[in-house]
Amino acid sequence: MIKEFLKTFRIKREEVVPSLVALALFVTINIMAVSKYFHVFSLTGKAVWKQFVWNFQVSGFDPITYTVLTIWDASYDPYRHPLLAFFLYPFHLLNEGLTAITGMNLVQVVVMIPLVFFAYYSFIFIYRICREVVGVSRADATLLAYMLFSFAYVLLTFVVPDHFGPSMFMLLMTIYVSGKCMQRGRRLNIRQTWLLFLFTAGTTLSNGIKVYIDALFVNGRRLFRVKYILLAIVLPCALIWGFASWEHATFTVPREAKAKAKMIAKGEKESAKMLATFRDTTHIKDSVLMMKAFDRKMRIMRHEKWLENQKKPGNANKGEPMDKEGFLRWTDISTPRWESAVENIFGESIQLHTRYLLHDTLRNRPIIVTYDHWVPYALEVLVVLLFVAGFISGLRSRFFLMVATGVAFDAFIHVVLGFGLNEAYIMTGHWIFIIPISIACLMRKLEGRWLMAVRAATLFLTISFYITNLALIADYFCR
Repeated sequence: MIKEFLKTFRIKREEVVPSLVALALFVTINIMAVSKYFHVFSLTGKAVWKQFVWNFQVSGFDPITYTVLTIWDASYDPYRHPLLAFFLYPFHLLNEGLTAITGMNLVQVVVMIPLVFFAYYSFIFIYRICREVVGVSRADATLLAYMLFSFAYVLLTFVVPDHFGPSMFMLLMTIYVSGKCMQRGRRLNIRQTWLLFLFTAGTTLSNGIKVYIDALFVNGRRLFRVKYILLAIVLPCALIWGFASWEHATFTVPREAKAKAKMIAKGEKESAKMLATFRDTTHIKDSVLMMKAFDRKMRIMRHEKWLENQKKPGNANKGEPMDKEGFLRWTDISTPRWESAVENIFGESIQLHTRYLLHDTLRNRPIIVTYDHWVPYALEVLVVLLFVAGFISGLRSRFFLMVATGVAFDAFIHVVLGFGLNEAYIMTGHWIFIIPISIACLMRKLEGRWLMAVRAATLFLTISFYITNLALIADYFCR
């Protein structure tokens, strides 16, 4: 089992040259990203959370990982990323050791190590999916692998200290392993399902569903055997949910209670100070009437402050949820769907907007930003046409239907329920690999002039996206 798993990471001869070129690209972009904040983030003895969160801005990505590696704590939402902080614990120890030796916080360099690894093997897996599972030529598989990494938020996913890089790697690995099982007429056994679910759901809980979607397509009716359901589905789900509940009670609740107590104490101190000032300036002598007047004034001030906060991007751009309690508080029914699809899902995800470049919707970017020229829209239409043609071509493939069903789950979460729709592009790594896979399905069915036309269009798009996206990313990180 272990030997077979490790074989998956052995680089094949035909993969060496294209993957090394891609590796050089990943390292270069990561160095640019590190250089932008190194003068601030390498300092020690600072208020860690403020140091990272207040200074870091690359679109809507969060620098929580920098905090976790500097002062370890289960800082992620346990019901969304139940094992992520624990996966990172060895890197925290490495960072502590480097800090002790160098006197600097090298957390950015430490985070860069797994990010480059995930980027490299994501490139390898998308190449193998197109080459070995779908069955296109070496040249076409190479082109499609490079196309995936020409997309703006695929490049960014592997330079920011967020969970999307490892998530994309886990999803592509699961898709590849499942595709090979289909080819060989084998099924995903209980141990394989456990392993894939542990890492995939442990990183991002909702992505664990995709492991079982893949298992359904690979195993078919065998999925519904009592033994498999109990040991491969019910048991791991119960354990990871139980662990998330323990993590929430052990780490999140005390941290939130401490923050709430601090906020209440601060509010009481400010209120006492304002009351003292009010007493010194008011003409009311009766203490009861004075307190009533003060309470009325405070209610008015709190309401005005609330109205002012609602106008700030952090609240104004959040969108209206279906409910303010439970998981429904993450939904969004107010963000426009069509504009989001055009400008964000198939827009910003693939090619960056020059206005509000990599700004955050919760700080200083509108939810919808338009391109300044018709050319990006023309390129977007071409991508969508190739995607739709490939999608239709792949409908008779059980493997492609498996990939499409996983992406449909994402579409339901983000487009229908609206989770993260106000910044949908940061979720790019969870779904956009379906575009090169669908184009691979199209290439597999075409020949002659039509195949050459699709290759030419794909090459043109890939070069165009690399030129524009790399130029804008370099401008942002190196300014």
